[in-house]
Amino acid sequence: MKSFRLVAWAAVCLAGARSAAAQPTIALAPYASGLSSPVGISAPADGSGRLFIVQQAGLIRIHDGTQVLPTPFLDLTPLVAFGGEQGLLGMAFHPSYPATPFVFVNYTCGGGSLECPQNGDTIVARYSVSGNPDVADPASRRVLLVIHQPFSNHNAGDLKFGPDGYLWIPMGDGGSANDPNCFAQRDDSLLGKVLRIDVDQNVDTPPFYGIPPDNPYIGPGDPADEVYARGLRNPFRFSFDRETGQLYVGDVGQSNREEIDIVTLGGNYGWRAMRHSTPRAQKAPFWPR
Repeated sequence: MKSFRLVAWAAVCLAGARSAAAQPTIALAPYASGLSSPVGISAPADGSGRLFIVQQAGLIRIHDGTQVLPTPFLDLTPLVAFGGEQGLLGMAFHPSYPATPFVFVNYTCGGGSLECPQNGDTIVARYSVSGNPDVADPASRRVLLVIHQPFSNHNAGDLKFGPDGYLWIPMGDGGSANDPNCFAQRDDSLLGKVLRIDVDQNVDTPPFYGIPPDNPYIGPGDPADEVYARGLRNPFRFSFDRETGQLYVGDVGQSNREEIDIVTLGGNYGWRAMRHSTPRAQKAPFWPR
């Protein structure tokens, strides 16, 4: 508390010393309107300047620099389980777009179909764009991953291409609280992991991706070949350093702390073995009985 007061007084003194000088003005200005529950923005490297806005209920809308276009780029609302932490949560353009006209999406699905046996499971799918650059082709859909979600929260949802050209997909621990099934540490689950896949392999053949040759668990048995790192709770958003390529993951905390992880090949980030929570939760058994 003392250090906070010192910083605060220093800030006041500096502000007073500069009051005679002209100060820059920072203000918010509306950029887009008419949106519902936007959770992400993506932009292809095609020189168009368009922003693609991910709406949680299942729509991807385009802002062309002037307005939000009336026709959605992609409408997944019939496929998406929406509400709380569920929904359409992320999208990414192929790094060679539009020469390789693929866009990838990450969402929680509505149940009742062969590809979505249970409501709320995670699906990573690919769509193509042909003809009209402002509309994806719904008939081009290819499902790459279906990951069972035992609870409705901790779905993570982001996906991006790294500087290595591979698609990165951090997954939450499956939900509830305190990872009751310890999925983040278990070898037989993709939950609580960072996944990395090569979408330029098996482009026309299921599963429509391959495994990067330096993924750490390639070979027979678990963990799965797709796993790059493990021990995460709900890595909702992540980013790569533009100069170094280092991966940084924002992992949602249980009760007291949030976490930013510097993710490395084969790393284990501790959840739920090294958890920061309330004293009562910390006394819970590490491995499920």
